[in-house]
Amino acid sequence: MRITLSVVFLITYLVTMVSNFVIIMLVQLDSRLHTPMYFFLSNLSGLEMCFVSCTIPQMLAHMLAGDGRLAFNRCVTQLYFTCSLGCTEGLLLGAMAYDRYVAICCPLVYVVVMSKGRCLMLAAISWACGFLISVLSTHCLLNLPFCGHNYINHFFCNLHMLSELVCGDIHQLQAVIFVGGVVFLLGPLCVILISYGLIIISVVRMSSGGGRSKAFSTCASHLRVVTMFYGSIMALYMRPRSGKDFIHDKYVSMFHAVITPLLNPLIYTLRNKDIHAAVAKVFHRGGAGHKD
Repeated sequence: MRITLSVVFLITYLVTMVSNFVIIMLVQLDSRLHTPMYFFLSNLSGLEMCFVSCTIPQMLAHMLAGDGRLAFNRCVTQLYFTCSLGCTEGLLLGAMAYDRYVAICCPLVYVVVMSKGRCLMLAAISWACGFLISVLSTHCLLNLPFCGHNYINHFFCNLHMLSELVCGDIHQLQAVIFVGGVVFLLGPLCVILISYGLIIISVVRMSSGGGRSKAFSTCASHLRVVTMFYGSIMALYMRPRSGKDFIHDKYVSMFHAVITPLLNPLIYTLRNKDIHAAVAKVFHRGGAGHKD
């Protein structure tokens, strides 16, 4: 069973890496994709590549070796990067929702509001803030005492699981986690909900049926990704706890850490005409070069 699962996870990892890398390369190669929406999409693809690289290779090592032991410093390092990338993803999804709001509700000032400098600033803030809050939470965790058998029933180092191993007072750590969750998860979620509420109002007022269809199609992919991201986060952290939580947490964490990064590029590209045109252009250019 371990060998079978290792093959499945390895294939999933390779497909995730290749598909997200293809999106990044298409955005770079096709000038028609040099827009704020695809700039944020390429950032999200890069983030997904980093996230699966923090989790799946270590899972494969455990399965193939048959031993789940992991040095504490490596466990904390994995925890830091997964938390950082998770917070960054929440902020990026908020920035993407704001971009869609400006594009649909304020099209006349879109080029000015979502300038290249503004997009770079939003992306830089998302990455910097995501990694900053994880420094605070990891620092608080490292200053707490651990005792007994340091065993977690999980497939990667999770902040909630590690905090359960602490023998001392964890109120300070819980406060940092709460503030981080409000600022970097609930904050972007509020931006997303407000943005899409205004988008719906604006779309309903449109007289053209074609305009409505185009507006909804550009937002549908982002909404699916937002639903998967926040759905898994809420299923993990915002529900009553019980004695069999570890089984539920494993399934939800598997979906969040393995399946979601695999599905995201498919969701954004499957029915995206711009991406299809960029792929055709790249293949046409490659075919022409080969003939020459």
